[in-house]
Amino acid sequence: MNIQVFPTQSGDIIYWTDFSAPGDMTLIFLPGLTADHRLFQRQLEAFAGRWRLLAWDAPGHGESRPFSLHFTLRDMADWLHGILQREQIHHFCLIGQSMGGYVAQCFVQHYPGEAAGLISIDSAPLKRQYTTSWELWLLRHCEPVYRVIPWEALRAAGPAGCAQTLYGQALMRQMMDNYNPEEYAALAGHGYRILADAMAANLPYRIDCPALLLCGKQDQAASTRRYNRAWAKGEGLPLVWVPAAGHNANADNPTFVNRQIDLFVHKLCRVR
Repeated sequence: MNIQVFPTQSGDIIYWTDFSAPGDMTLIFLPGLTADHRLFQRQLEAFAGRWRLLAWDAPGHGESRPFSLHFTLRDMADWLHGILQREQIHHFCLIGQSMGGYVAQCFVQHYPGEAAGLISIDSAPLKRQYTTSWELWLLRHCEPVYRVIPWEALRAAGPAGCAQTLYGQALMRQMMDNYNPEEYAALAGHGYRILADAMAANLPYRIDCPALLLCGKQDQAASTRRYNRAWAKGEGLPLVWVPAAGHNANADNPTFVNRQIDLFVHKLCRVR
């Protein structure tokens, strides 16, 4: 893939592209909090030459550092929109894992009618009605918790909580090792705070394009499975449970997830 740089006043955003596939449908991969583009390694390998691809290291993550942690979820959506405009990408499906799914929902809120589709992987709804006031309070006060947990304990617990397979756990540990303990706590705390702020804004966050919810059957991250059940029921969205997979379902069971992505995107192209 080709590495690209998108400059902002807060720092440079690094992203990767592969536009070698025929057609104009582009898959936009948005990794979760503290993860980077390598989270989608199995997807990028499987879809190379079949779909046009773009994956980023979100602001403050991976190669997109140093980056000032004074941005909002809306800023992330705006920067993503700027990247798509720069690359002249007009027909695309947003694929976001966890925090990346929130970025995708924020994008659709502020740029309605632009995305052809949205796939959420182990994410949850941004709509305020699905989150309690207590949960919002917890999101805003996560950073002190990360700061008091010994790094080696966090380094062991994080991958185990995110993935069920040895590959998925090793990949998460590899991505965590990009950061020192101070960086990791600051990034995680900031991410949870801007998520709480976006939810508290009480915007419609209406998904105006075809959408698919994917969630690992063994997802142990907070209340992700409960959120997805409520989200699917409340918004009438299709929900597919990923077998033998945790929170990073696309890393734990890439064959199953890739098949779901392929079917969904092919359908988008047929109905265009």
